[in-house]
Amino acid sequence: MPDPMPPPESAARVSVTRFPQRAEDRLRLALRRLGEAIGEQSLATAGLRDAIGDLSRTMSRLGDSMAGYRGALDTTASEIERALAAARRLEATASRMVV
Repeated sequence: MPDPMPPPESAARVSVTRFPQRAEDRLRLALRRLGEAIGEQSLATAGLRDAIGDLSRTMSRLGDSMAGYRGALDTTASEIERALAAARRLEATASRMVV
């Protein structure tokens, strides 16, 4: 099993970041990190707004397409009804012509 302790020469190369000891320094560090987090959040929010805008425009175009499709289906249904009525008239005429 390997030794969990690093050899003394590699321990000298390890760098440890010290946490600020004074309250003012800790507060300053916390405020800086808060400012960075707020900046990142602002960028993420802007990206989300753009994505929502894109989605809204896409959904609007989809709604327009569906309205056009629905209109085309209504027109087709009317044409089918007219063709069916004409076919029934022709069928009745044909049955009267048969002796």
